[in-house]
Amino acid sequence: MSRFQILLLNGPNLNLLGTREPEVYGDSTLDDLVSDLRMRFPDIEIADVQSNDEGALIDAIQDFGSRFNGIVFNPGGYAHTSVAIRDAVSSISAPVIEVHISNIHAREEFRNISIVGGACKAVISGLGVSGYAVAIAHLKSLS
Repeated sequence: MSRFQILLLNGPNLNLLGTREPEVYGDSTLDDLVSDLRMRFPDIEIADVQSNDEGALIDAIQDFGSRFNGIVFNPGGYAHTSVAIRDAVSSISAPVIEVHISNIHAREEFRNISIVGGACKAVISGLGVSGYAVAIAHLKSLS
Protein backbone atom coordinates (compact mmCIF):
# COMPACT_ATOMS: atom_id res chain seq x y z
CA MET A 1 0.00 0.00 0.00
CA SER A 2 1.38 3.41 -0.91
CA ARG A 3 1.95 6.13 1.62
CA PHE A 4 -0.88 8.62 2.28
CA GLN A 5 0.04 11.92 0.61
CA ILE A 6 -1.24 15.41 1.39
CA LEU A 7 -0.42 18.71 -0.27
CA LEU A 8 -0.25 21.64 2.12
CA LEU A 9 -0.98 24.58 -0.17
CA ASN A 10 -0.72 28.16 1.04
CA GLY A 11 -1.62 31.25 -0.93
CA PRO A 12 -0.66 34.91 -0.89
CA ASN A 13 1.05 36.51 2.09
CA LEU A 14 1.23 33.26 4.07
CA ASN A 15 4.99 33.33 3.54
CA LEU A 16 4.85 36.21 6.04
CA LEU A 17 3.41 34.13 8.90
CA GLY A 18 5.12 34.99 12.15
CA THR A 19 5.61 38.63 11.20
CA ARG A 20 2.37 39.63 9.45
CA GLU A 21 -0.26 40.81 11.94
CA PRO A 22 0.73 38.37 14.71
CA GLU A 23 -2.34 39.45 16.70
CA VAL A 24 -4.47 37.89 13.91
CA TYR A 25 -2.25 35.11 12.53
CA GLY A 26 -0.03 34.23 15.51
CA ASP A 27 3.73 34.12 15.74
CA SER A 28 4.45 30.75 14.10
CA THR A 29 6.24 30.96 10.77
CA LEU A 30 5.19 28.91 7.76
CA ASP A 31 8.33 26.79 8.20
CA ASP A 32 7.35 26.20 11.85
CA LEU A 33 3.88 25.13 10.76
CA VAL A 34 5.13 22.69 8.12
CA SER A 35 7.74 21.19 10.48
CA ASP A 36 5.16 20.77 13.24
CA LEU A 37 2.70 19.03 10.92
CA ARG A 38 5.37 16.65 9.63
CA MET A 39 6.27 15.74 13.24
CA ARG A 40 2.59 15.29 14.21
CA PHE A 41 1.85 13.12 11.17
CA PRO A 42 5.00 11.07 10.52
CA ASP A 43 3.01 8.42 8.64
CA ILE A 44 1.79 10.96 6.06
CA GLU A 45 3.87 12.41 3.27
CA ILE A 46 3.29 16.17 3.36
CA ALA A 47 4.37 18.20 0.36
CA ASP A 48 4.19 21.95 0.80
CA VAL A 49 3.78 24.74 -1.71
CA GLN A 50 3.32 28.45 -1.04
CA SER A 51 2.79 31.02 -3.74
CA ASN A 52 1.58 34.57 -4.03
CA ASP A 53 0.65 33.85 -7.65
CA GLU A 54 -2.85 32.67 -8.57
CA GLY A 55 -1.62 30.72 -11.60
CA ALA A 56 1.00 28.85 -9.58
CA LEU A 57 -1.68 27.84 -7.05
CA ILE A 58 -3.90 26.55 -9.87
CA ASP A 59 -0.96 24.61 -11.32
CA ALA A 60 -0.30 22.98 -7.92
CA ILE A 61 -3.98 22.07 -7.48
CA GLN A 62 -4.08 20.47 -10.92
CA ASP A 63 -0.76 18.65 -10.47
CA PHE A 64 -1.14 17.31 -6.93
CA GLY A 65 -4.93 16.90 -7.15
CA SER A 66 -4.56 13.99 -9.52
CA ARG A 67 -1.72 12.29 -7.62
CA PHE A 68 -2.24 12.92 -3.90
CA ASN A 69 -4.91 11.77 -1.44
CA GLY A 70 -5.96 15.29 -0.49
CA ILE A 71 -5.11 18.96 -0.29
CA VAL A 72 -5.18 21.27 2.72
CA PHE A 73 -5.47 24.71 1.21
CA ASN A 74 -5.28 28.18 2.68
CA PRO A 75 -6.05 30.36 -0.35
CA GLY A 76 -5.58 33.57 1.64
CA GLY A 77 -7.28 36.53 -0.02
CA TYR A 78 -7.94 34.51 -3.16
CA ALA A 79 -10.66 32.67 -1.21
CA HIS A 80 -12.85 35.73 -1.63
CA THR A 81 -11.99 36.63 -5.22
CA SER A 82 -10.89 33.71 -7.40
CA VAL A 83 -13.40 31.86 -9.53
CA ALA A 84 -10.41 30.36 -11.38
CA ILE A 85 -9.08 28.71 -8.21
CA ARG A 86 -12.58 27.45 -7.36
CA ASP A 87 -12.80 25.93 -10.84
CA ALA A 88 -9.43 24.22 -10.33
CA VAL A 89 -10.60 22.73 -7.03
CA SER A 90 -13.80 21.52 -8.72
CA SER A 91 -11.84 19.86 -11.51
CA ILE A 92 -9.73 17.47 -9.42
CA SER A 93 -10.51 14.13 -7.81
CA ALA A 94 -8.68 14.69 -4.50
CA PRO A 95 -10.72 16.19 -1.66
CA VAL A 96 -9.71 19.71 -0.64
CA ILE A 97 -10.20 21.26 2.77
CA GLU A 98 -9.95 25.03 2.91
CA VAL A 99 -8.28 26.38 6.05
CA HIS A 100 -8.18 29.91 7.42
CA ILE A 101 -6.14 30.77 10.49
CA SER A 102 -8.47 33.61 11.49
CA ASN A 103 -12.25 33.45 11.65
CA ILE A 104 -13.18 34.97 8.29
CA HIS A 105 -16.76 35.50 9.52
CA ALA A 106 -15.61 37.75 12.35
CA ARG A 107 -13.54 40.02 10.13
CA GLU A 108 -14.27 42.59 7.45
CA GLU A 109 -17.46 41.96 5.47
CA PHE A 110 -15.57 41.25 2.23
CA ARG A 111 -13.87 38.29 3.97
CA ASN A 112 -17.15 36.67 5.04
CA ILE A 113 -17.71 34.78 1.78
CA SER A 114 -15.33 32.20 0.34
CA ILE A 115 -15.80 31.57 -3.36
CA VAL A 116 -13.30 28.71 -3.18
CA GLY A 117 -14.87 27.12 -0.09
CA GLY A 118 -18.00 26.11 -1.96
CA ALA A 119 -15.95 23.69 -4.06
CA CYS A 120 -14.17 22.18 -1.04
CA LYS A 121 -15.03 19.14 1.08
CA ALA A 122 -14.99 21.38 4.16
CA VAL A 123 -13.89 24.80 5.41
CA ILE A 124 -12.10 25.31 8.72
CA SER A 125 -11.89 28.88 9.94
CA GLY A 126 -10.71 30.45 13.17
CA LEU A 127 -8.80 27.60 14.82
CA GLY A 128 -5.42 29.24 14.31
CA VAL A 129 -2.69 27.10 12.83
CA SER A 130 -4.21 24.04 14.54
CA GLY A 131 -6.87 24.10 11.81
CA TYR A 132 -4.30 22.59 9.46
CA ALA A 133 -3.87 19.52 11.71
CA VAL A 134 -7.65 19.11 11.98
CA ALA A 135 -7.86 19.17 8.18
CA ILE A 136 -5.10 16.58 7.76
CA ALA A 137 -6.67 14.28 10.35
CA HIS A 138 -10.02 14.53 8.61
CA LEU A 139 -8.57 13.78 5.18
CA LYS A 140 -6.78 10.76 6.62
CA SER A 141 -10.06 9.54 8.15
CA LEU A 142 -11.64 9.52 4.69
CA SER A 143 -9.18 6.91 3.40
